[in-house]
Amino acid sequence: MGSSGAARAKINLFLHVGDKRADGFHPLQSLAVFPEAGDMLRVEKAPSLSLGLEGPFAASLSGEGDNLVLRAAKALAPKFGQGAKLTLTKNLPVASGIGGGSADAAAALRALSSLWDLNLSQDRLMAIAAELGSDIPVCVASEPRWMEGRGEILSPLVSLPHLPMLLVNPNVPVPTKDVFGALQSRSGATMTLPPGRFRDMAGLLRFLDASKNDLEEPAKRIQPVIGEVLTALLALPGALFARMSGSGATCFALFPDDDCCQRAAKLLSAAHAGWWIAATSVPEFGLVHEIVGQDIGPTDDGL
Repeated sequence: MGSSGAARAKINLFLHVGDKRADGFHPLQSLAVFPEAGDMLRVEKAPSLSLGLEGPFAASLSGEGDNLVLRAAKALAPKFGQGAKLTLTKNLPVASGIGGGSADAAAALRALSSLWDLNLSQDRLMAIAAELGSDIPVCVASEPRWMEGRGEILSPLVSLPHLPMLLVNPNVPVPTKDVFGALQSRSGATMTLPPGRFRDMAGLLRFLDASKNDLEEPAKRIQPVIGEVLTALLALPGALFARMSGSGATCFALFPDDDCCQRAAKLLSAAHAGWWIAATSVPEFGLVHEIVGQDIGPTDDGL
């Protein structure tokens, strides 16, 4: 008997970078969200640990003998002495700024904890995840989080509206090390988590307009096609906002509704057959709805 779980992409709605610390890492600040698009991981009980790869981007990982999924499994197995057959369906492009590998590792921790009846709390899983990589703890819950430090310091959001989102990757490599090496301008990591809630798209857009992704400009210098992607996204009917996620090359655009997002995806796919394009959405989070015609949520319309 086995089970399957989603490994949802991680999108950085903004990403500010501070000056390099003594330990060689840059302090970061980001608002991370998790759209429905993602990989799938199936786990089954077995005498030993193994990993099979399927899906459109499986070939990109075929040369890795010990990727993050197996590392996550091996982080649990010595403590609990069990095996499993893992099958990863790789739907997301690899090394593309949307946390695919981290999401896969987090999915492995969740799935194996369930398969092996370990009953590990989310906090315990996040502690194990932190030992594997700074970007993995936020993927354990796969819920909107304010990220700081190297990405391991997480604060919950009060709420976030439903976000129709179009993801686009031009299928070009952008090594994270090279992007940081080309970084010239830093916003710093001094922003504070907004105290209110993002009740609607308008409130979120006001916040995003005052932020940026510091890695976008250096990534565009390395791969100018990223600029072409952003221009194409903003030119789509109904596009409200566009930005690069993480260190690239995946970019995203926000739309007013799901139908508009789907239509935009078809238009862009017809014009750019070589790009990876996915229409998806970020689920509504933490919002209180109207009850019997009376809004019991907060009165502000933004932060």
